Amino acid sequence: LNEAFSVVGIANARLLDFPLDRINVNGGAVGIGHPLGCSGARIIVALCTILSQNDARRGAAGVCNGGGGASAIIIERI
Repeated sequence: LNEAFSVVGIANARLLDFPLDRINVNGGAVGIGHPLGCSGARIIVALCTILSQNDARRGAAGVCNGGGGASAIIIERI
């Protein structure tokens, strides 16, 4: 979750009953930063790298667009 406000990720994990140890396993926007105009590229490359490192099949990434909007993507390795 490329989210500048950490509480949003925590709140959504609680609402979805999703384990915190499976979110932002290598850090998120607060810990890593998000270069202006490159947030989407950074989170997709990071997700693909993490899936490969963990021999995982599926992953999801989300990014805040600002002003209340957001985008998300699900990637599946075949």
